[in-house]
Amino acid sequence: MKRQYTRWLCLCLAFLGMVTQSIAQDYNNASQLAQRLRTLANSSANVNLQSITKTAGGKDVWMLTLGTGDVDNKPAMVIVGGVEGKHLLGVEMATRFAEKMVSDHANALESTTFYVFPNMSPDATEQYFASLKYERSGNAKATDDDRDGRMGEDPFEDLDGNGIITMMRVKDPTGDWMMHPADDRVMIKANRSKGEKGSYKLFTEGRDNDQDGAFNEDGEGGVHFNKNLTFSFPYFTPGSGEHPVSEMEHRAMLDILYTKWNVYSIFTFGPGNNLASPWKYNRAGASKRVVTSVLRGDDSLNKLVSDAYNKKVGLKNAPRSGAQGGDFFQWAYFHFGKLSFGTPGWWTPTVKGDSTMKPNKDKNTEVNFLRWAAQENQSDYFVDWKTMDHPDFPDQEVEVGGIAPFKMLNPPLSVLGDLADKHTEFIVDLAAMQSSLKLINLKTEPVGKGLTRVTVDLYNEGTLPTHSVMGQRSRWLRRIKVSLQLGSGQEIVSGRPIQLIPRIGGDSAQTLTWLIKGKGSVEIEAGAAHTGTDKLSVNLK
Repeated sequence: MKRQYTRWLCLCLAFLGMVTQSIAQDYNNASQLAQRLRTLANSSANVNLQSITKTAGGKDVWMLTLGTGDVDNKPAMVIVGGVEGKHLLGVEMATRFAEKMVSDHANALESTTFYVFPNMSPDATEQYFASLKYERSGNAKATDDDRDGRMGEDPFEDLDGNGIITMMRVKDPTGDWMMHPADDRVMIKANRSKGEKGSYKLFTEGRDNDQDGAFNEDGEGGVHFNKNLTFSFPYFTPGSGEHPVSEMEHRAMLDILYTKWNVYSIFTFGPGNNLASPWKYNRAGASKRVVTSVLRGDDSLNKLVSDAYNKKVGLKNAPRSGAQGGDFFQWAYFHFGKLSFGTPGWWTPTVKGDSTMKPNKDKNTEVNFLRWAAQENQSDYFVDWKTMDHPDFPDQEVEVGGIAPFKMLNPPLSVLGDLADKHTEFIVDLAAMQSSLKLINLKTEPVGKGLTRVTVDLYNEGTLPTHSVMGQRSRWLRRIKVSLQLGSGQEIVSGRPIQLIPRIGGDSAQTLTWLIKGKGSVEIEAGAAHTGTDKLSVNLK
């Protein structure tokens, strides 16, 4: 009996191991992610997990706090994933970061706090696991995307019955689309200035249910997390919401961030990318009343961090940044005033063509992806174009097919290799560059009549400045506070008991001086929550 029980137990453990291995080889749905985060929180006293709100679809939005001691009064970085619902890789990279920090970089938690928001779009990412798969960005809120007074009247339809939504091309000499010269599976817009002629119209897979000439323009819709922030908010655009910060997940996150005075930087795993290629200063944009360009000084800092990122991570030939109006990545810099860095974490490596391939002269990303996927022996990444009868296009040739949803943004986890580790190491290196204030070079000089001149340098030994130039300009970030605490019978003759300093650059200092009357000692304290504080006791002469 005991032998049978042991065998049964071994079989159960083996089954659980297989399930765990299966989960680890693919992205997590909402319940799997929740269990993974709970396991992490239960594994260490340095981790706190909380649900900050629930979405319109009833999904938890999780926040991890990683740190030791008084976490809210140490310099802090915010790590965010899932800002774009179809980018599940961002969720995975943010989660792996948290796990790696606990297992391999616990010493970094002694000097820096990390607030990790693994998935800000749980309603949208769940579409990856649904019976009908399509790339979704919006939450579960019902929206009237075509503003016709009805909701959800023109959704996607799975015309070929394969459980995924791809594209639909209709042969039509009046169309603007043509096959790509290097790969006829890929559709591109014809460039008439080069004498090219379109021969197709291109739509998403489905029908024109409301007969308004547009296809699938009013399905489940929802509000996109990455379109609902205040910077350059895209009014009256599908997915943007009725007004900025209209959704519970946005309000809950911002309510927290605006109380975390110790945050100095935000790192986003998403389409916005100023790490592979840094932001460029634009005088016209920087001179506007509503600034739209990185400011002078912050651009060189971005370049410094970008160089460190490229050296550490080693990814090359990044696609253009996917930053857009209302997105989180730009909001963090332009409206929140923090140092903001973003990367997708991975993109399709560039495939060098050989003699068997037609040249990809315009470096089309879809052509490149198809070649890479074939080289990597990936499966189910493309649906071959298939001719179908379509009620909206009688007597016309209609084909359904194209690149499968999610595949271009979310590679199989097996191909990532050590990319997650490299990103974690980079963020740890970035945290080591944070500003850190020290009171040094103290001098006390008796000048007669019971007076002492006190001089000290407030030195930022970090590589990063105490404030971004944008943060200094916004006046939202708390300035550095320097206070001089007097004892009984002491008086300040020259200088101020409290000073507020707007900014100290990396590896830079500011000299402070007072003339004090009296005997005994005085206390000097300087710093801010996001820079750390230092104290010094001074004996008067």
